[in-house]
Amino acid sequence: MTDLSGHAPSPPPTFEHAKGRRQKARSAGLDPDYWYAVVRASDLKKGKVIETEFWGRSIAVFRGEDGRVRAVENRCAHRHLKLSEGSVVDCRIVCPYHGWSYDGDGNAKIPHDLFGRKEPNITIGSIPVRERYGLVFMFPGDPEKAELKDIPLIPELEGSNPWPHAIVQFDAEGHHSMLLENVSDFTHGFLHRKYNPFGDNELLRCETIGDRVELEYKAKIAAGGLQDMFINRAESACDHMTACFDYPYHWSNTDDRIKHFLFTLPKNERENRHIFIFYVSPTAIKLPIIGPRIPQWLMHKMMQATRYTTLQPLLGQDVWVLKREQEGWERHWDRPAPELSPVVNAFQDLTIRKWEEFLSRQQGSPDRVHLPTAPQEATQ
Repeated sequence: MTDLSGHAPSPPPTFEHAKGRRQKARSAGLDPDYWYAVVRASDLKKGKVIETEFWGRSIAVFRGEDGRVRAVENRCAHRHLKLSEGSVVDCRIVCPYHGWSYDGDGNAKIPHDLFGRKEPNITIGSIPVRERYGLVFMFPGDPEKAELKDIPLIPELEGSNPWPHAIVQFDAEGHHSMLLENVSDFTHGFLHRKYNPFGDNELLRCETIGDRVELEYKAKIAAGGLQDMFINRAESACDHMTACFDYPYHWSNTDDRIKHFLFTLPKNERENRHIFIFYVSPTAIKLPIIGPRIPQWLMHKMMQATRYTTLQPLLGQDVWVLKREQEGWERHWDRPAPELSPVVNAFQDLTIRKWEEFLSRQQGSPDRVHLPTAPQEATQ
Protein backbone atom coordinates (compact mmCIF):
# COMPACT_ATOMS: atom_id res chain seq x y z
CA MET A 1 0.00 0.00 0.00
CA THR A 2 1.07 3.62 -0.59
CA ASP A 3 0.04 6.91 1.00
CA LEU A 4 -1.72 9.73 -0.85
CA SER A 5 1.59 11.02 -2.21
CA GLY A 6 2.19 7.67 -3.91
CA HIS A 7 5.15 6.78 -1.70
CA ALA A 8 5.54 3.42 0.00
CA PRO A 9 5.10 3.92 3.78
CA SER A 10 7.85 1.45 4.70
CA PRO A 11 11.29 0.39 3.42
CA PRO A 12 11.55 -2.26 0.73
CA PRO A 13 11.18 -5.82 2.04
CA THR A 14 14.07 -8.07 2.96
CA PHE A 15 14.70 -11.11 0.78
CA GLU A 16 12.80 -13.31 3.21
CA HIS A 17 9.68 -11.17 2.91
CA ALA A 18 9.99 -10.18 -0.74
CA LYS A 19 7.24 -11.16 -3.14
CA GLY A 20 7.68 -11.66 -6.83
CA ARG A 21 10.73 -11.53 -9.08
CA ARG A 22 11.51 -7.81 -8.84
CA GLN A 23 11.37 -7.57 -5.05
CA LYS A 24 13.48 -10.68 -4.62
CA ALA A 25 16.09 -9.56 -7.16
CA ARG A 26 16.38 -6.13 -5.53
CA SER A 27 16.97 -7.62 -2.07
CA ALA A 28 19.34 -10.44 -3.03
CA GLY A 29 23.04 -10.30 -2.31
CA LEU A 30 25.87 -11.84 -4.33
CA ASP A 31 27.43 -15.12 -3.27
CA PRO A 32 30.71 -14.31 -1.44
CA ASP A 33 32.38 -17.54 -2.59
CA TYR A 34 33.85 -15.87 -5.70
CA TRP A 35 36.75 -13.53 -6.40
CA TYR A 36 35.70 -9.87 -6.43
CA ALA A 37 37.70 -6.96 -7.83
CA VAL A 38 38.34 -4.30 -5.20
CA VAL A 39 40.50 -1.56 -6.69
CA ARG A 40 43.01 -0.78 -9.42
CA ALA A 41 46.36 -2.14 -8.25
CA SER A 42 48.04 1.15 -9.16
CA ASP A 43 45.81 2.96 -6.66
CA LEU A 44 47.12 0.88 -3.76
CA LYS A 45 50.70 2.01 -3.28
CA LYS A 46 53.19 0.59 -0.81
CA GLY A 47 52.26 1.61 2.73
CA LYS A 48 48.68 2.48 1.79
CA VAL A 49 45.46 1.05 3.27
CA ILE A 50 41.90 1.37 1.96
CA GLU A 51 38.54 0.38 3.36
CA THR A 52 36.22 -1.68 1.24
CA GLU A 53 33.02 -3.55 1.99
CA PHE A 54 31.32 -6.73 0.92
CA TRP A 55 27.60 -6.76 1.64
CA GLY A 56 28.07 -4.63 4.76
CA ARG A 57 31.22 -6.34 6.04
CA SER A 58 34.09 -3.83 6.33
CA ILE A 59 37.51 -5.01 5.15
CA ALA A 60 40.91 -3.28 5.32
CA VAL A 61 43.10 -3.89 2.26
CA PHE A 62 46.70 -2.78 2.47
CA ARG A 63 50.02 -3.10 0.65
CA GLY A 64 53.11 -3.75 2.76
CA GLU A 65 56.55 -2.39 2.10
CA ASP A 66 57.40 -5.70 0.44
CA GLY A 67 54.83 -4.88 -2.26
CA ARG A 68 52.44 -7.65 -1.27
CA VAL A 69 48.72 -6.96 -0.79
CA ARG A 70 46.94 -8.22 2.31
CA ALA A 71 43.38 -7.94 3.67
CA VAL A 72 41.94 -8.31 7.16
CA GLU A 73 38.73 -7.53 8.99
CA ASN A 74 38.52 -3.79 9.39
CA ARG A 75 38.52 -3.68 13.17
CA CYS A 76 41.07 -3.84 15.92
CA ALA A 77 40.28 -6.72 18.29
CA HIS A 78 40.94 -4.43 21.26
CA ARG A 79 38.46 -1.53 20.99
CA HIS A 80 37.15 -2.28 17.50
CA LEU A 81 38.38 0.88 15.80
CA LYS A 82 38.65 0.70 12.03
CA LEU A 83 42.15 -0.39 11.06
CA SER A 84 41.76 1.51 7.78
CA GLU A 85 42.05 4.69 9.84
CA GLY A 86 45.45 3.58 11.06
CA SER A 87 48.71 3.18 9.16
CA VAL A 88 50.87 0.55 7.50
CA VAL A 89 54.27 -0.05 9.06
CA ASP A 90 56.52 -2.47 7.20
CA CYS A 91 54.07 -5.29 6.41
CA ARG A 92 51.60 -4.79 9.27
CA ILE A 93 48.54 -2.59 9.70
CA VAL A 94 48.56 -0.56 12.92
CA CYS A 95 45.55 0.60 14.94
CA PRO A 96 45.73 4.37 15.64
CA TYR A 97 44.57 4.03 19.28
CA HIS A 98 47.00 1.77 21.18
CA GLY A 99 49.27 0.71 18.34
CA TRP A 100 48.15 -2.90 18.13
CA SER A 101 49.26 -4.23 14.77
CA TYR A 102 48.22 -7.13 12.55
CA ASP A 103 49.91 -9.13 9.83
CA GLY A 104 48.22 -10.45 6.70
CA ASP A 105 46.93 -13.48 8.59
CA GLY A 106 45.28 -11.28 11.21
CA ASN A 107 47.75 -12.09 14.00
CA ALA A 108 47.98 -9.31 16.56
CA LYS A 109 51.09 -7.85 18.18
CA ILE A 110 50.73 -5.66 21.27
CA PRO A 111 53.45 -3.01 21.71
CA HIS A 112 52.58 -1.65 25.17
CA ASP A 113 52.89 -2.87 28.76
CA LEU A 114 51.24 -6.27 29.33
CA PHE A 115 51.10 -5.74 33.11
CA GLY A 116 52.87 -8.95 33.93
CA ARG A 117 50.76 -11.07 31.58
CA LYS A 118 52.01 -13.39 28.88
CA GLU A 119 51.29 -11.86 25.47
CA PRO A 120 47.87 -13.21 24.42
CA ASN A 121 47.29 -15.03 21.14
CA ILE A 122 44.76 -12.79 19.39
CA THR A 123 43.69 -12.95 15.74
CA ILE A 124 41.15 -11.25 13.53
CA GLY A 125 39.87 -12.55 10.22
CA SER A 126 42.00 -12.44 7.10
CA ILE A 127 40.68 -12.45 3.55
CA PRO A 128 42.49 -14.08 0.58
CA VAL A 129 43.73 -11.51 -1.95
CA ARG A 130 45.40 -11.70 -5.36
CA GLU A 131 46.45 -9.36 -8.15
CA ARG A 132 45.63 -9.88 -11.80
CA TYR A 133 44.98 -7.70 -14.86
CA GLY A 134 46.05 -4.61 -12.93
CA LEU A 135 43.38 -5.18 -10.28
CA VAL A 136 43.33 -6.32 -6.67
CA PHE A 137 40.87 -9.17 -6.04
CA MET A 138 39.60 -10.55 -2.74
CA PHE A 139 37.69 -13.70 -1.80
CA PRO A 140 35.21 -12.64 0.93
CA GLY A 141 33.62 -16.06 1.36
CA ASP A 142 34.87 -19.34 2.79
CA PRO A 143 38.70 -19.09 2.64
CA GLU A 144 38.99 -22.83 2.05
CA LYS A 145 37.16 -22.37 -1.26
CA ALA A 146 39.53 -19.67 -2.48
CA GLU A 147 41.95 -22.25 -3.89
CA LEU A 148 39.14 -24.13 -5.60
CA LYS A 149 37.92 -21.15 -7.61
CA ASP A 150 39.98 -18.87 -9.79
CA ILE A 151 39.75 -15.33 -11.03
CA PRO A 152 38.12 -15.43 -14.49
CA LEU A 153 40.57 -16.03 -17.31
CA ILE A 154 40.97 -13.21 -19.83
CA PRO A 155 43.61 -14.62 -22.21
CA GLU A 156 43.80 -11.43 -24.28
CA LEU A 157 45.23 -9.60 -21.26
CA GLU A 158 47.78 -12.29 -20.37
CA GLY A 159 51.38 -12.49 -21.49
CA SER A 160 53.89 -9.87 -22.57
CA ASN A 161 51.78 -8.40 -25.38
CA PRO A 162 48.22 -7.86 -24.08
CA TRP A 163 45.51 -6.29 -26.17
CA PRO A 164 45.12 -2.52 -25.84
CA HIS A 165 42.75 -1.96 -22.92
CA ALA A 166 41.36 0.56 -20.49
CA ILE A 167 40.15 0.09 -16.92
CA VAL A 168 37.22 2.19 -15.73
CA GLN A 169 36.38 2.05 -12.02
CA PHE A 170 33.45 3.81 -10.42
CA ASP A 171 31.26 3.69 -7.34
CA ALA A 172 27.52 3.91 -7.80
CA GLU A 173 24.40 4.01 -5.72
CA GLY A 174 21.85 1.43 -6.75
CA HIS A 175 21.45 -2.25 -6.00
CA HIS A 176 24.02 -4.41 -7.81
CA SER A 177 21.34 -6.08 -9.94
CA MET A 178 20.50 -2.74 -11.56
CA LEU A 179 23.83 -2.31 -13.35
CA LEU A 180 24.13 -6.00 -14.22
CA GLU A 181 20.78 -5.67 -15.97
CA ASN A 182 21.74 -2.33 -17.49
CA VAL A 183 24.80 -3.61 -19.37
CA SER A 184 22.80 -6.13 -21.40
CA ASP A 185 19.51 -4.26 -21.68
CA PHE A 186 19.99 -2.44 -24.97
CA THR A 187 16.54 -0.89 -24.76
CA HIS A 188 18.12 1.84 -22.60
CA GLY A 189 20.07 3.19 -25.58
CA PHE A 190 17.98 6.37 -25.34
CA LEU A 191 19.96 7.34 -22.23
CA HIS A 192 23.20 7.20 -24.23
CA ARG A 193 21.96 8.91 -27.40
CA LYS A 194 24.78 11.48 -27.14
CA TYR A 195 27.42 8.73 -27.46
CA ASN A 196 25.43 6.03 -29.28
CA PRO A 197 27.57 3.07 -28.10
CA PHE A 198 25.24 0.57 -29.75
CA GLY A 199 22.68 0.95 -32.51
CA ASP A 200 20.21 -1.03 -34.65
CA ASN A 201 19.75 -3.55 -31.86
CA GLU A 202 18.08 -6.93 -32.27
CA LEU A 203 18.08 -9.63 -29.59
CA LEU A 204 18.79 -12.94 -31.32
CA ARG A 205 19.09 -15.27 -28.33
CA CYS A 206 18.57 -15.28 -24.57
CA GLU A 207 19.32 -18.60 -22.89
CA THR A 208 20.07 -19.65 -19.31
CA ILE A 209 22.64 -22.45 -19.10
CA GLY A 210 23.64 -23.41 -15.57
CA ASP A 211 24.94 -20.31 -13.80
CA ARG A 212 25.09 -18.26 -17.01
CA VAL A 213 22.64 -16.23 -19.02
CA GLU A 214 23.94 -16.16 -22.60
CA LEU A 215 22.82 -13.52 -25.07
CA GLU A 216 23.32 -12.76 -28.72
CA TYR A 217 22.65 -9.37 -30.23
CA LYS A 218 22.81 -8.01 -33.73
CA ALA A 219 23.92 -4.46 -32.99
CA LYS A 220 26.45 -2.02 -34.36
CA ILE A 221 28.92 -1.52 -31.50
CA ALA A 222 30.75 1.80 -31.08
CA ALA A 223 28.21 3.38 -33.38
CA GLY A 224 28.79 6.97 -32.22
CA GLY A 225 30.55 9.33 -34.61
CA LEU A 226 33.77 9.72 -32.59
CA GLN A 227 34.02 6.01 -31.78
CA ASP A 228 33.20 4.93 -35.32
CA MET A 229 36.11 7.00 -36.70
CA PHE A 230 38.61 4.79 -34.87
CA ILE A 231 37.05 1.33 -35.38
CA ASN A 232 38.39 -0.66 -38.33
CA ARG A 233 35.37 -2.39 -39.86
CA ALA A 234 37.21 -3.67 -42.92
CA GLU A 235 37.57 -7.19 -41.48
CA SER A 236 34.13 -7.30 -39.87
CA ALA A 237 31.26 -4.94 -39.27
CA CYS A 238 31.53 -5.36 -35.48
CA ASP A 239 27.78 -5.85 -35.38
CA HIS A 240 27.40 -9.24 -33.69
CA MET A 241 27.79 -9.37 -29.92
CA THR A 242 27.77 -12.33 -27.58
CA ALA A 243 27.19 -11.24 -23.98
CA CYS A 244 26.99 -13.24 -20.80
CA PHE A 245 25.96 -12.81 -17.19
CA ASP A 246 28.51 -15.38 -16.04
CA TYR A 247 27.53 -15.17 -12.38
CA PRO A 248 28.66 -12.98 -10.68
CA TYR A 249 30.57 -11.45 -13.62
CA HIS A 250 29.55 -9.98 -16.94
CA TRP A 251 31.40 -10.00 -20.24
CA SER A 252 30.81 -9.34 -23.92
CA ASN A 253 32.51 -10.24 -27.19
CA THR A 254 31.83 -8.44 -30.45
CA ASP A 255 33.19 -10.36 -33.45
CA ASP A 256 36.30 -11.38 -31.40
CA ARG A 257 37.49 -7.79 -31.80
CA ILE A 258 35.81 -5.58 -29.17
CA LYS A 259 35.38 -7.03 -25.68
CA HIS A 260 34.71 -6.07 -22.10
CA PHE A 261 34.70 -7.66 -18.66
CA LEU A 262 32.75 -6.27 -15.72
CA PHE A 263 33.52 -6.98 -12.07
CA THR A 264 30.90 -5.82 -9.56
CA LEU A 265 31.61 -5.53 -5.83
CA PRO A 266 28.38 -5.31 -3.76
CA LYS A 267 29.36 -3.06 -0.87
CA ASN A 268 25.91 -3.12 0.68
CA GLU A 269 22.24 -3.14 -0.29
CA ARG A 270 22.45 0.14 -2.22
CA GLU A 271 26.12 0.91 -2.96
CA ASN A 272 28.53 -0.89 -5.24
CA ARG A 273 31.87 -0.61 -6.98
CA HIS A 274 31.98 -1.54 -10.64
CA ILE A 275 35.21 -2.11 -12.55
CA PHE A 276 35.14 -2.46 -16.34
CA ILE A 277 38.02 -3.65 -18.48
CA PHE A 278 37.48 -2.69 -22.13
CA TYR A 279 39.90 -4.34 -24.55
CA VAL A 280 40.15 -4.46 -28.34
CA SER A 281 42.07 -6.47 -30.88
CA PRO A 282 45.06 -4.56 -32.30
CA THR A 283 43.50 -4.96 -35.74
CA ALA A 284 40.26 -3.33 -34.58
CA ILE A 285 41.75 0.14 -34.24
CA LYS A 286 42.49 2.56 -37.03
CA LEU A 287 43.44 6.20 -37.43
CA PRO A 288 41.62 8.40 -39.93
CA ILE A 289 43.64 8.73 -43.15
CA ILE A 290 46.52 6.60 -41.74
CA GLY A 291 44.43 3.45 -41.38
CA PRO A 292 45.03 0.36 -39.19
CA ARG A 293 48.85 0.23 -39.25
CA ILE A 294 49.42 1.67 -35.77
CA PRO A 295 52.33 1.00 -33.42
CA GLN A 296 51.40 -1.02 -30.33
CA TRP A 297 52.40 1.75 -27.91
CA LEU A 298 50.15 4.22 -29.72
CA MET A 299 47.18 1.83 -29.60
CA HIS A 300 47.54 1.63 -25.81
CA LYS A 301 47.68 5.43 -25.63
CA MET A 302 44.53 5.62 -27.75
CA MET A 303 42.67 3.26 -25.43
CA GLN A 304 43.67 5.37 -22.44
CA ALA A 305 42.44 8.48 -24.24
CA THR A 306 39.15 6.72 -25.00
CA ARG A 307 38.73 6.17 -21.27
CA TYR A 308 38.52 9.92 -20.74
CA THR A 309 36.80 11.02 -23.93
CA THR A 310 34.09 8.36 -24.12
CA LEU A 311 34.06 5.53 -21.59
CA GLN A 312 33.98 7.50 -18.33
CA PRO A 313 31.45 10.09 -19.57
CA LEU A 314 29.28 7.32 -21.02
CA LEU A 315 29.30 5.28 -17.81
CA GLY A 316 28.76 8.47 -15.85
CA GLN A 317 25.29 8.54 -17.39
CA ASP A 318 24.67 5.07 -15.98
CA VAL A 319 25.89 6.18 -12.53
CA TRP A 320 23.41 9.05 -12.66
CA VAL A 321 20.48 6.93 -13.74
CA LEU A 322 21.18 4.06 -11.33
CA LYS A 323 21.00 6.43 -8.38
CA ARG A 324 17.60 7.64 -9.64
CA GLU A 325 16.43 4.07 -10.16
CA GLN A 326 17.45 3.21 -6.59
CA GLU A 327 15.52 6.22 -5.27
CA GLY A 328 12.51 5.16 -7.31
CA TRP A 329 12.77 1.62 -5.98
CA GLU A 330 12.91 2.79 -2.36
CA ARG A 331 9.91 5.08 -2.80
CA HIS A 332 7.74 2.88 -5.00
CA TRP A 333 8.88 -0.70 -4.38
CA ASP A 334 5.28 -1.86 -4.00
CA ARG A 335 4.09 -0.35 -7.29
CA PRO A 336 3.85 -2.37 -10.54
CA ALA A 337 6.93 -2.17 -12.76
CA PRO A 338 6.15 -3.94 -16.05
CA GLU A 339 9.25 -5.48 -17.57
CA LEU A 340 9.21 -6.32 -21.28
CA SER A 341 12.79 -7.53 -21.72
CA PRO A 342 13.46 -11.27 -21.41
CA VAL A 343 17.08 -10.35 -20.65
CA VAL A 344 16.19 -8.52 -17.44
CA ASN A 345 13.86 -11.31 -16.33
CA ALA A 346 16.54 -13.96 -16.95
CA PHE A 347 19.19 -11.96 -15.08
CA GLN A 348 16.87 -11.52 -12.11
CA ASP A 349 15.96 -15.20 -12.02
CA LEU A 350 19.65 -16.17 -11.90
CA THR A 351 20.42 -13.58 -9.21
CA ILE A 352 17.58 -14.90 -7.05
CA ARG A 353 18.50 -18.56 -7.51
CA LYS A 354 22.14 -18.06 -6.64
CA TRP A 355 21.29 -16.08 -3.50
CA GLU A 356 18.85 -18.78 -2.42
CA GLU A 357 21.58 -21.37 -2.90
CA PHE A 358 23.96 -19.35 -0.73
CA LEU A 359 21.35 -18.90 1.98
CA SER A 360 20.60 -22.61 2.01
CA ARG A 361 24.29 -23.27 2.66
CA GLN A 362 24.18 -20.88 5.59
CA GLN A 363 21.25 -22.73 7.20
CA GLY A 364 20.04 -19.55 8.86
CA SER A 365 17.47 -16.83 8.52
CA PRO A 366 17.91 -14.61 5.45
CA ASP A 367 17.52 -11.61 7.76
CA ARG A 368 20.55 -12.70 9.78
CA VAL A 369 23.00 -13.64 7.08
CA HIS A 370 26.50 -13.85 8.49
CA LEU A 371 29.18 -13.63 5.84
CA PRO A 372 32.33 -15.54 6.77
CA THR A 373 34.43 -13.75 9.40
CA ALA A 374 37.43 -14.58 11.50
CA PRO A 375 37.46 -17.32 14.07
CA GLN A 376 36.73 -16.08 17.57
CA GLU A 377 39.75 -14.30 19.04
CA ALA A 378 41.77 -16.77 21.02
CA THR A 379 43.30 -15.46 24.24
CA GLN A 380 45.76 -17.32 26.37
